[in-house]
Amino acid sequence: MTVVLDHTTGRPRHPEKAHRPDTPVLRKPDWIRVRAPVSRQFAETQAIVRANGLHTVCEEAGCPNIGECWEKKHATFMIMGDTCTRACAFCNVKTGLPGPLDPLEPVHIAQAIEKLGLAHVVVTSVDRDDLADGGARHFAEVIAATRARCPNTTIEVLTPDFLRKDGAIEQVVAARPDVFNHNLETVPSRYLTVRPGARYFHSVRLLQQVKELDPAMFTKSGIMVGLGEERNEVLQVMDDLRAAGVDFLTIGQYLQPTRKHHPVIRFVPPDEFEQLKTIAYAKGFLMVSASPLTRSSHHAGEDFARLKAARGAGATR
Repeated sequence: MTVVLDHTTGRPRHPEKAHRPDTPVLRKPDWIRVRAPVSRQFAETQAIVRANGLHTVCEEAGCPNIGECWEKKHATFMIMGDTCTRACAFCNVKTGLPGPLDPLEPVHIAQAIEKLGLAHVVVTSVDRDDLADGGARHFAEVIAATRARCPNTTIEVLTPDFLRKDGAIEQVVAARPDVFNHNLETVPSRYLTVRPGARYFHSVRLLQQVKELDPAMFTKSGIMVGLGEERNEVLQVMDDLRAAGVDFLTIGQYLQPTRKHHPVIRFVPPDEFEQLKTIAYAKGFLMVSASPLTRSSHHAGEDFARLKAARGAGATR
């Protein structure tokens, strides 16, 4: 289990959580187990990330799929630093006051994408509530730099909610990523304890606005289960996302980063994920990925190809 100290400074990684009482940790079932990353390809990916001074959500959020993805030289880049202005109860990304934006980061991201030979890249970020536009312009600059250096690479952005940042969504959409992803993370009733800095209906509206601005752009969102939500609440989230025109839904098991984070209420068995997947397809999503280890950027390249094929198949019916 991840510790709550930042190894680079020795200070609390989550100062707002440091004084909370420890929560119980459920023993992981067999279907959650993953192998440790030890391959040569993993080391090569790590070296490229380090050489360009970049951050990845794979490391910062403690993703269980890092070994599999980095072995394939797939990394999800996290822009605008490693420190988030929010304090979500589920997240292992460091919280605090971020530093200034690095104006060279878009170029370094593009260079790393070229060295890794990525056909599809996912770019996410910390929340930057301290910035007037929430970092929207920086997203656009990363997209532009990547297009210039790697014109054949498709780009997926996983953005924050840009809460109270007028014009931010428009800036990112105008940069024309291939996929615009924004995760709801959980059901509305769990927002106060799980995602207190966000607003559920604002996030749904954000995804709807993307479709209004560019109906051809693929939209995507994801939630975690195991946080105490009810099944009917998950189904209602599906309906809300479909009403917003969202194309792609991901559903994965919440895993507790430390004892200071929100506890896992329940490990959802694989057969329930299959049931949710069947229901989501029946509700009209073009693509659904639902399994205990599903994450937003897991198999993103393969899923994007399937997403395009699904839209094409629908158009020919």
